[in-house]
Amino acid sequence: MRLKRSPFQTLNTLGNTLFKWKEEVARMLRFTKNNGITEGFHRKMKLIQRRAYGFKNFENYRTRVRVLCG
Repeated sequence: MRLKRSPFQTLNTLGNTLFKWKEEVARMLRFTKNNGITEGFHRKMKLIQRRAYGFKNFENYRTRVRVLCG
């Protein structure tokens, strides 16, 4: 790698790090996964909870989450 032979210390460090983690980086690029859908559901659930000011009954909260989150 040319980064490892760079005269700049930061690029040299980057080159060393990429070399050490090359298999993991390649695997991540090959099997890209995203948890955006899960994070969206969590955000909706927190919003429901905030708007409700605390449900007295958990079943009411659960029903509302199912209705709004599908």
